[in-house]
Amino acid sequence: MKCLLLFSAAVLLIYLSSCTDNTTSVKKVVSHESMQVVFEEIKTPFKYGVVFQHPDTTKLIDSPTIFQENNTWYMTYIVFDGQGYETWLAKSKDLLRWESDGKILSFTEDSWDANQKAGYVSLVNYDWGGNYGVEKHQDRYWMTYLGGNSTGYEAGKLKIGLAYSSELTAVQSWNTKKAPILSPDEKTARWFENKTIYKSLIIKDTLAHTGHHYIMYYNAKGDGDFESIGMAVSDDMISWKRYGEDPVITREKGICGDAQIAKYDDVYIMFYFGAFWKPGAFERFACSYDLIHWTDWEGADLIAPSEDYDAKYAHKPWVIKWNDVVYHFYTAVGDQGRVIALATSTDLKNR
Repeated sequence: MKCLLLFSAAVLLIYLSSCTDNTTSVKKVVSHESMQVVFEEIKTPFKYGVVFQHPDTTKLIDSPTIFQENNTWYMTYIVFDGQGYETWLAKSKDLLRWESDGKILSFTEDSWDANQKAGYVSLVNYDWGGNYGVEKHQDRYWMTYLGGNSTGYEAGKLKIGLAYSSELTAVQSWNTKKAPILSPDEKTARWFENKTIYKSLIIKDTLAHTGHHYIMYYNAKGDGDFESIGMAVSDDMISWKRYGEDPVITREKGICGDAQIAKYDDVYIMFYFGAFWKPGAFERFACSYDLIHWTDWEGADLIAPSEDYDAKYAHKPWVIKWNDVVYHFYTAVGDQGRVIALATSTDLKNR
């Protein structure tokens, strides 16, 4: 009788655990209705046009990261000059007119990252409609970067480096670590990231969804030669551990990349770009309740090529809401070269 009772209790426990898991799994999926609400909130149907070109217009620019300090807006962006990527800083008072300030990550000699330093500021406030300030860790500002020593456009086996500075907006070189913090060569590299790693983004996991202080999202290439978005976690910004076995966003062809996170009510939004799993390059999004499990939007693109200046590619997002206007910055490739363009939720041209 005692054995029967123990067996019955065990079965009940398994059943209850199963019910709990099912409840949790339902919550992991963001409903179509909620996704539609998000889409209506973030859509930017009005293309304002090109807002920034590098002073040397013969050079290609990419990947804006937008943040604010002391009532001034700043943009880090990356510049390709034929040798590789370097990172520059620009500023603006109104998010519409930008001017270049100078270089903050440069080429070096005889280092693992000698010819590639494409930087992305970490710990930008991601509250939708928030202040978009940048948080310090251990009294320093931080930046991850795409690093490598091969010359050419995203050439060679790329890895993730880490840079830091006591000054966020000073035009001076940031300090860099002597070794990458994530590499496709590591034994822990997963199947989708064992060839090369591209852009990265670090945010603070304020609700500890992962059990760690920080999350890094990054796109990488591995088996199959397509790019997917994966996750890593850390408690100290220095040591990183890969999270999960598979990508959080993938189409198993083409590119899914350049994640940016926003928090809208109880939903997290991941802006990212897609390319070549349908023609061209275009802006997409996904949603999550826990920063781990993502529901991909299946509706219309947020941004797609439609103008002469973005006729080839409209991709690599940075999206903010400020004074009730949504600003969607992206890298446009068309008749003006590779530049930074803007689309908005309100027609600012005719306001």
